[in-house]
Amino acid sequence: MKLLEDRILKEGTFLPGGIVRVDSFLNHQLDPALLWELGKEFARSFAQDGVTKILTVEASGIAIAVMAGLHLDVPVVFAKKAAASNLGSDDIYTAKVHSFTKNTDCMLNVSSKYISPDDRVLIIDDFLAMGEAVSGLRAIINQAGASLAGVGIAIEKDFQPGGKKLREEGIKLVSLAVVSFDENGDIAFKAYQ
Repeated sequence: MKLLEDRILKEGTFLPGGIVRVDSFLNHQLDPALLWELGKEFARSFAQDGVTKILTVEASGIAIAVMAGLHLDVPVVFAKKAAASNLGSDDIYTAKVHSFTKNTDCMLNVSSKYISPDDRVLIIDDFLAMGEAVSGLRAIINQAGASLAGVGIAIEKDFQPGGKKLREEGIKLVSLAVVSFDENGDIAFKAYQ
């Protein structure tokens, strides 16, 4: 998606260790107009996939998922990264994930009230690197007996294996910007789909 690629080039910062900072518009300060367009593109891409729910992880995926939910007219569920008293102690789907950026493990928690076996779930997130968050969300979908409609990612890091693994499994993956580096070490974008 050229709009997102241009914004990454203009405002993104690339740090050692494969870190891509886009906090000025995507995951700290938010640009609602850009998020609206991202949500519209995800809705267009998954319009024929029977999506009944969107699932994401707190916190950075929520804004993108909400915009996609508005365009698809479906509820958005987000996995909490810590057990919360308002979830109760029974009927919680959980999955352990490792954060590449923070180098920590956490438990994702979703109440069983919000995902059922009848749901076709679209996973939406801000980044795809190693694929840990998507793997955890897929585990939650499986625990619920629901089906996976696909995965929508704002920014995929092509130099890390998450996207390749999902494509090899035959999962529908829509990444709006796929960040790579050319032979000179300069930022480049790849196109999949």
